[in-house]
Amino acid sequence: MGSLPQGEYAPGRAYLNTAAHCLLPARTTAVLRETVAAMGDGRLDTVAYAESVETARAAFARVAGVAPERVAVGSSVAVHTAVVAASLPPGSEVLYPRDEFSSLVTPFTQREGVRPRAVELTALADAIGPGTALVAVSAVQSIDGRVADLPAIRAAARRHGARTLVDTTQATGWLPLSSGDFDFTVCAGFKWLLCPRGTSFLTVPEDGGGLVPLHAGWAAAADLTHSSYGPVTELAGDARRFDEPTAHLPWVGAVPSLELVERTGRAAIAAHDLGLARRFREGLAGLGLTAVPADSPIVAVPRLGWAVPALAEAGIVVAARGGNLRASFHLHNTPADVDRVLDALADAGRQAPSGT
Repeated sequence: MGSLPQGEYAPGRAYLNTAAHCLLPARTTAVLRETVAAMGDGRLDTVAYAESVETARAAFARVAGVAPERVAVGSSVAVHTAVVAASLPPGSEVLYPRDEFSSLVTPFTQREGVRPRAVELTALADAIGPGTALVAVSAVQSIDGRVADLPAIRAAARRHGARTLVDTTQATGWLPLSSGDFDFTVCAGFKWLLCPRGTSFLTVPEDGGGLVPLHAGWAAAADLTHSSYGPVTELAGDARRFDEPTAHLPWVGAVPSLELVERTGRAAIAAHDLGLARRFREGLAGLGLTAVPADSPIVAVPRLGWAVPALAEAGIVVAARGGNLRASFHLHNTPADVDRVLDALADAGRQAPSGT
C-alpha cells in the first residue's frame, strides 16, 4: 500500500481531465479486451460477471468506509438520486448549492411537491433550518474543485433533523471521508476510482433509510436463482434491494481498477494528485492567472475556457466548465504534464482574444 502504480499508464497526450472521465489503467483495458473477445466467440461466463459485481461492491465499501450490505450498485448518479427523491413526502425542502452538478439536483426538481432551494456553497450549513428535509451536495464541486465543509453541513443537518445526501464522485479515492457519516451517498466510478463508465454506487443506512426500491427486478431479489419469472416475492434484506441490473463489461473492468485504487491507498493518491494541483496553481500565479480557491485535484481558472481548443491542438486535454478552464490531476499525470500545460497557457495568452 502507498506506492504509485508502475506500468499502468503511457498516455500519448497530456490528459488533465479525470474530473470528466478517468484514463483506464492497463490492467483494466487488458481485462476488458479479453472479456469482449470471450463474448465474441462464445466463451461468456455470466456467473463470473455476477461475481465481479460483488467483488467491486466489497472493494468500494472498503474504500468508502462502510459495510458492503450498505452499498447498492447501478449505472448512474441520477438514477440513485431519483430513488432518494421519490422517498420524500410532499412539501419537503431540499437544499443544495448553486451550480451543483445536474444529476444530483434535477431528480428533486422533477419530483412533484418537493421544494428545491439553492444557496451558495459557503452558506449551505447556515441555510439548513427546521423546514429542511434533505441537504444534497457534492463533496467536491465539479465546476471548480471547491471542497464542501461536510462536517459543518452534517452537524447543522443533525441539529435540524434533516437528512444528508452527498455526491462523492469527485472525492472518493483521494479525499478522507467515510460514506457512513451521511444518510445517503452516491458515487460514479468512472472518475477518481478509475472504473469504466456505467459503474455507480449508492450507500444507504442499515435500515434502508425509508427508500422505496422503485426499479426492483430480479437483481434486487433475496434469492437470485429463483426470481427470474413473475413478480419477485422477497427482496434482498440489505442495500442490494436498490441494485439496478448491471451491464457486464463495466463491472468486469471495475474489479482491477478498484484493486489498483486500494493497493495504492488514499494517502498516496491524495499526495500525488494534490501535489500536482498545487504545482499548477503556483505556475498559474506566475502567469498572472488566479485559480478558484480550493485544495483539490481539480483546478479551475475563471474566464479561461476559451483556451481549451488551443490546448487541445497542442495535445493537452482539459475541460471548459461554466466559462472556467478546468484541469484535473490523477495517477497518470506527472510534473511534466503540469509544466507542459503552463507553457501552452503562456503561448495561448499571447494569442488571447481581445477582452479576455
